[in-house]
Amino acid sequence: MNYDELFCNVKRKKSFLAVGLDSDIRKIPEFLKSKEDPIFEFNKAIVDATAPYCIAYKPNTAFYEQNGPAGMVSFEKTVRYIKDNYPDQFIIADAKRGDIGNTSKMYADAFFDTFGVDAVTLSPYMGLDSASPFLEKDGKWLIVLALTSNKSSQDFEQQIMQNGDKLYELVLKCSSSWGSKENMMYVVGATKAESLSDIRKIVPDHFLLVPGIGAQGGSLDDVAKYGMNSHCGLIVNSSRAIIYASTNEDFAEAAGKEAEKVQKQMELLLEKYI
Repeated sequence: MNYDELFCNVKRKKSFLAVGLDSDIRKIPEFLKSKEDPIFEFNKAIVDATAPYCIAYKPNTAFYEQNGPAGMVSFEKTVRYIKDNYPDQFIIADAKRGDIGNTSKMYADAFFDTFGVDAVTLSPYMGLDSASPFLEKDGKWLIVLALTSNKSSQDFEQQIMQNGDKLYELVLKCSSSWGSKENMMYVVGATKAESLSDIRKIVPDHFLLVPGIGAQGGSLDDVAKYGMNSHCGLIVNSSRAIIYASTNEDFAEAAGKEAEKVQKQMELLLEKYI
């Protein structure tokens, strides 16, 4: 999926929502746990209920890796189900990889060729050679961690360099030449919405993946106000607030209602800013 296709989906669905499939076996409804693959059954129901209201899904691989080989089977089945039934959805593997040389190539091959996702998140700490194998894949995207929503982002990301830049600003300036708006995005946490104006001065055209609304308390209005560009330029993720809206048998219906609620907010913001 290219940049223009992504923007077309935003306009068509009047949404820039990503649903985070952080599917925890300890939190899914009890009645699903007797199924052969409870996590996949949970994901399948969530996807069916929320697909009309979102443009992307973001499974965090930790929630699948914790269950060993069976968990990765659930991940693979989930990706395949989305691709087969909702091919307009953008699939992000939130894996936060970041290694060098041949190891990085193996990660890129695994997620793009074996699993078939559209994008992978990456820590930029090891520099260009950790990113290059991901950027060499035609039609695929790399999403670089810039300014995250966790409290400890101040430990490194917000430290001030000798030239006055914060470290995350250095990451943006340096890495923006690795690829282009056509194959790179950045993670910017919704709880840091006030920084989006400065970030837009550095990367005005790139899409930003913005976690942190919903359970983490970020403001969707502020994210749009400070971060939206003429092509929207935002994919805003919500995980727990949607997928765990109910833990009863109506869990999928409840998730759909929460996703629709967010989509309606996004529709108004798109009308306001684009």
